[in-house]
Amino acid sequence: MSTRRVVVTGLGALTPIGNTVTDFWNNLLNGVSGADRITRFDASLFKTQFACEVKNFNPTDFLDRKEARKMDAYTVYAMVATSEAMQDSGINLENINLDKAGVIWASGIGGLDTFLKECGDYAMGSGTPRFNPFFIPKMIADIAAGHISIKYGFRGPNYATVSACASSTHAMIDAFNYIKWGKADIFITGGSEASINAAGVGGFNAMHALSTRNDDPKTASRPFDNDREGFVLGEGAGALVLEEYEHAKARGAKIYAEVVGGAMTADAHHITAPHPEGLGAMNVMKFAIEDAGMALEDVDYVNVHGTSTPLGDVAEVKAIKGVFGEHAKNLNISSTKSMTGHLLGAAGAIEAIASILSVKHDVVPPTINHFTDDPNIDNSLNYTFNKAQKREVKSAISNTFGFGGHNACIMVKKA
Repeated sequence: MSTRRVVVTGLGALTPIGNTVTDFWNNLLNGVSGADRITRFDASLFKTQFACEVKNFNPTDFLDRKEARKMDAYTVYAMVATSEAMQDSGINLENINLDKAGVIWASGIGGLDTFLKECGDYAMGSGTPRFNPFFIPKMIADIAAGHISIKYGFRGPNYATVSACASSTHAMIDAFNYIKWGKADIFITGGSEASINAAGVGGFNAMHALSTRNDDPKTASRPFDNDREGFVLGEGAGALVLEEYEHAKARGAKIYAEVVGGAMTADAHHITAPHPEGLGAMNVMKFAIEDAGMALEDVDYVNVHGTSTPLGDVAEVKAIKGVFGEHAKNLNISSTKSMTGHLLGAAGAIEAIASILSVKHDVVPPTINHFTDDPNIDNSLNYTFNKAQKREVKSAISNTFGFGGHNACIMVKKA
């Protein structure tokens, strides 16, 4: 079966460390932490009182006030990041076949903020069922994809992927495959999340998943460090325009990188804990590289899932060593979650953007907040601790692993 090449022609980002791709990338390279005290609600009674919030952001700077009120924050974030990506791509909607243009957009949770507010209002009311008519359309996890397709008139495949923290990587892989197989020419893809609220923080606290380093939030996300004790909740969105290579070339598009492979696996082990030997993670990296038709030695950088959890980081390092063998020592490994926090369903998208820009600019962003080596982790590997490193990055892979044992990995290389 002959397949087509797929390239990245547009990027958009709204993150805790920058509300544009340029600001996001510069702050990644400078090791800036997005963690701070929570401002979304009074978290003073919660075990965790900090998060990585989007900052200096007003939806009405981008959207009509009336339209913004019809959207949950996760959809607002999606619309803003997508707008940047589409503008960056230079696509003229009058010159493309809209029937061959699609949207696959991810969210791990969807409109949690809307759900919390509507149910809270009902619980505090008189018992008379009064709900906002936009309650359901604001809440559902597929509505961001719908809004994006309506705005741009994309009439091709349109749906959402939901696989916890692997959601947006699954979305990107699906978009990649549709184009590769000739089912579409262009996709807007990525993911968004807005779960920094009482339910989000309280729920993850109940699972003992979050860091509780309230006295020092900016160093709380510390992947691979001996004293890590949980992830930091983040929010935002990442958007990518994927395009068939000849289609992009014909319109003179700038090309950031080529998407060359993707894979999906399951741990089939536990609802929240990773496979202790990293079996699912090992398979997903191996299969992504095989899908790309490349050798292990072609990979220069792994943007790891790296959440800063005691079990997860150990299992991922075992998986990397199991896949790459001796070549693991030639890799740069880094967790950008040390700066952005964990954006859940949007994590894969913003981490893919980081990987794409690493390939484009030949520099690897750091894993910040490393203070003490963990004796349970192989410290002979290069985790790019605390400072960005310049090197040739011919290709990179980005890992995302979600509750439920969902694993997804996407691979990019220089165009």
